[in-house]
Amino acid sequence: MKKIGITGVNGFVGQHLFNTLLQNKNISLIPFQRDFFDDESKMDDFVKNCDVIVHLAGLNRSNDEEVIFNVNISLTKTLISSLNRTKSKPHIIFASSTQEYMNNVYGKSKKTARLNLKDWALLNKSIFNGLIIPNVFGTFGVPFYNSFISTFAHQLINNEVPVIHNDSEVNLIYVDELISDIINIINNPNFNDFHQIKHTNTKMVSEVLELLKSFKNEYLDKGQIPRLELNSFELNLFNTFRSHIPKTYFPRNFTKHTDDRGSFVEIMRAGAGGQSSYSTTVPGITRGDHYHSRKIERFAVISGKASIKLRKVNSDEVIEYTLDGESPSYVDMPVWYTHNITNIGNSELITLFWINEPYNEEDSDTYFMKVKA
Repeated sequence: MKKIGITGVNGFVGQHLFNTLLQNKNISLIPFQRDFFDDESKMDDFVKNCDVIVHLAGLNRSNDEEVIFNVNISLTKTLISSLNRTKSKPHIIFASSTQEYMNNVYGKSKKTARLNLKDWALLNKSIFNGLIIPNVFGTFGVPFYNSFISTFAHQLINNEVPVIHNDSEVNLIYVDELISDIINIINNPNFNDFHQIKHTNTKMVSEVLELLKSFKNEYLDKGQIPRLELNSFELNLFNTFRSHIPKTYFPRNFTKHTDDRGSFVEIMRAGAGGQSSYSTTVPGITRGDHYHSRKIERFAVISGKASIKLRKVNSDEVIEYTLDGESPSYVDMPVWYTHNITNIGNSELITLFWINEPYNEEDSDTYFMKVKA
């Protein structure tokens, strides 16, 4: 079993890497906390237990440029000191940035840290990979910190007006694509100090903003799922957009049309195909307890009473929605949230499910995890 430690595990890339590796039963994840950098004993225990260390910890932004440089260099020197004290020689993977090519303090700090780790690896005959990473975007990025895409999504959802300061082409990679590259490097260790991670899309900033605006118009304002191709930039961008929608947005009520014949409710209007299904559930029974990393899924209660619960992977907070077929409503499941549905009524529960891609047993994107850990 390979033992892997991640510094910066609670950051944007770190939490995605941790959550993805968590699915691999052949990997043991060594716990890391930020305060380890301030405690030699804790840092040494961490380092000597790792076969691989993915060094992601760092500071991206600050009003004081000197702080950015000093923090990033200090964190790396602390790691190297611990490696030397414990005489450990794990495979080191360091996340640098294409900012290395630019004459800014952040880029200089990342390049200096990378070269320091390279020198340590050469001296100790250890495997080292210095990753030069393009602009990363994805679910749960922090607005005004990780990516302009998270910033724009946050602003649009909160009815603010995004401003483009420099409309230029940007090379982008979705966070799940970056994680796939990192895992490939973990599985195929080879010394490569300057490993250029390839971007997967190049977009104008204004082009991205127009797509995000269209998501707001179609999804938030009209309740429609936009047309999205599987495994596409647009799907990844839409899931990024959705991740910034506050939990209070759901459940959403359908429009119910009633006359002397009965009633009619439109469940779904989407630009994508996907798969529709329904279930009946007897009182007291729970379905689900799984999560998806890419799929868009809607639960619509049309008869009976249900409790829908969600919990973000690696979070203890459980979100609960109560839906009643007397007032038909739905909840769309965010990615990386394990979820379930329970019949809390006294009659049969009827639930309609829609998902944006047909079920494929060989690539199900369905990972089982209890909502209540």
